[in-house]
Amino acid sequence: MSSKTVQFWDKQAVRYAAQPVKDEESYEQMLQTVATRLKPDDNVLEIGCGTGSTAVRMAQHVANWTATDISSGMIDIANSKDAPDSAKFVVADADTKFANAPFDVACAFHILHLVPDPQSTIKSLFAQIKPGGLFISKTVCPGEMGVVPRIVVPIMQFFGVAPTSLHLLRVPELRAMVKAAGFNFIEDRTFGAAKANPYFVAQRPV
Repeated sequence: MSSKTVQFWDKQAVRYAAQPVKDEESYEQMLQTVATRLKPDDNVLEIGCGTGSTAVRMAQHVANWTATDISSGMIDIANSKDAPDSAKFVVADADTKFANAPFDVACAFHILHLVPDPQSTIKSLFAQIKPGGLFISKTVCPGEMGVVPRIVVPIMQFFGVAPTSLHLLRVPELRAMVKAAGFNFIEDRTFGAAKANPYFVAQRPV
């Protein structure tokens, strides 16, 4: 991950933490759905955890939840929260290889469109998940939002108000990447009206 991208998210950390959830009902539905896939003895990895809001909520369901982000500013805020003992916040990029792998579950929420190489990240997660383990993700696919993002995003990137790593992913493209990495889809849906934000659960074959 480039230093410019890290600096971008460090600068955004405080403002990001202060922003309310855009669609709280859908967010709660997602958390409830994710919880049904977790077991008390699970070892879980979350990439791109931001300020740790999801990790704080979900770590109570598992034995270990390792939540990572490239931004030390984001992780500092996450560490200031009242999280379960099972939650651990770590500064790391999305492709980091972890000593406590393999994981029972890997999570990527609103991050795959922001990593430098989504396919590489998905393959890295596959390699760190146990056979039979799960990959759970809800990802923004800006390429499904018409022509506006293709016009606006480059302008925002030029002026430094959007990260340079942002990809205009489309849903079929994302699904193809997940399959190419070796996963099998076992759940695929959306929450609320956000059809460009697909949620899926994929499994590494046994």
